[in-house]
Amino acid sequence: MDKKEFVCIGCPLGCNITVETDGAEIKSITGNTCPRGADYVTKELTDPRRIVTSLVRVQGGEMPVVSVKTASDIPKGKIGECIRTLKKIELQAPIHMGDVVAENVCGTGINVVATRTVDKL
Repeated sequence: MDKKEFVCIGCPLGCNITVETDGAEIKSITGNTCPRGADYVTKELTDPRRIVTSLVRVQGGEMPVVSVKTASDIPKGKIGECIRTLKKIELQAPIHMGDVVAENVCGTGINVVATRTVDKL
């Protein structure tokens, strides 16, 4: 049996969680003070995902870039491809908070959205 230690990011408590596994099977999860801890660790072991934040260039705007993020978490293995895709995008101002910048980024089914407004010059 293997033991792995995690610091949960599911809520502000940051619980120290210990997981015992036997191969790919989770035998026990201890140390979490809320159910989100067990969910976080299970997901981290079986399908790790992250929300991606970045910047995208803007032409004709009051700012040269706009901050963006994935609308939901994407598979951890797709992060590099997502960043490379965003690097190629150039938007035209105006951009509004919530505008979809990239649909179904990297085939994940998740959109990338603007997180602020950039007005036109």
